[in-house]
Amino acid sequence: MFYIGKNQLARQGQTLAKTKQLDWSGRFASLAKTSKYPSLKAFYQQGVISASTPLLDVPMVALDFETTGLDPSRDSIVSIGLVPMSISRIRCGESKHWIVKPKTNLHSASVVVHGITHSAVADAPDFSNVIDTLLGCLRGKIVVAHHAPIERRFLHAALMRHLQEGIEFPVIDTMAIEAQFSRRKSQEIWRSLLGRQRTSIRLSDSRTRYHLPYYRQHNALTDAIACAELLQAQCVTHLSLDTPVSAIWS
Repeated sequence: MFYIGKNQLARQGQTLAKTKQLDWSGRFASLAKTSKYPSLKAFYQQGVISASTPLLDVPMVALDFETTGLDPSRDSIVSIGLVPMSISRIRCGESKHWIVKPKTNLHSASVVVHGITHSAVADAPDFSNVIDTLLGCLRGKIVVAHHAPIERRFLHAALMRHLQEGIEFPVIDTMAIEAQFSRRKSQEIWRSLLGRQRTSIRLSDSRTRYHLPYYRQHNALTDAIACAELLQAQCVTHLSLDTPVSAIWS
């Protein structure tokens, strides 16, 4: 995960209360009719679970990208990590991790962050070589990500480059959940009065609040697993397992 700056993070962290709900079942049915690429069409044809499905019964996949920068219009995905999961189990044995050759040049700033160098991508497969497998892994599942706009925008942009078709999908954003429960208005007012910074909702800081172990950051697979564990902790701490998925997806 290529982390954004603190000021940008503060602006973009959205609470669940402000999340706009969408009829995902209807949207998938519509997109299944218009999509041309076979694997993308199959992704939509699989459909999406009912909005009323309790969290305990939701099939999920935690997803994380490392990228060459933060702008999907000019930067590219350089690695992908994903792990199937549910609220009760993380299926590490079914996880996937790819390093892919980016369409845009690696920047020194991004190399410092994720450690993926020019030599590492020299013989890496093109993103187009993993599209079918990636879409198959996402099919029928709800994506879980920390700061979901990164995964949404970069995957959409990557598919537009390769397929001339984008992608839409519901996401459970662990950063948005953390903003909802750890940035309560009264707490943040007191922090401000005491001259303290806003509560951090970065992945590692969020995990610390739930006493989860520290993992080395900026590896796509490790960050996906870290995100999966965080969601489980958030749900156990703040939500009932009977909570409908519509309460936390967008």
